[in-house]
Amino acid sequence: MARRLAAALALLLLTASPAAAFLVEVTTSVAVSDTDDKSALQDALLHAVDGVLKEAIAFTPTLIVLTSATIVGDRMYVRLLVADQDGERTFDELNTPDAAETVDLKI
Repeated sequence: MARRLAAALALLLLTASPAAAFLVEVTTSVAVSDTDDKSALQDALLHAVDGVLKEAIAFTPTLIVLTSATIVGDRMYVRLLVADQDGERTFDELNTPDAAETVDLKI
């Protein structure tokens, strides 16, 4: 029984082709001069996002999510989740309640 299950899993892994999806989380920082100026903070955030898209990402994103932003001293540290169309679909699937199901394999 266990041998057949292992063979079936191996066959599945060999025949299934993974989706070419991009889903990455990027951390960057940008200088901020006045933390009380909301316009300056927004400009700094847009500059950080533009920098990531131009210098760190080699695909066309369809989803950009700001997951964290922290100001320490005169720098804003930003964490972004960036995905292409297939990665966005993967992200949506990971956030469904069904994605939390686990499978217990006894081999």
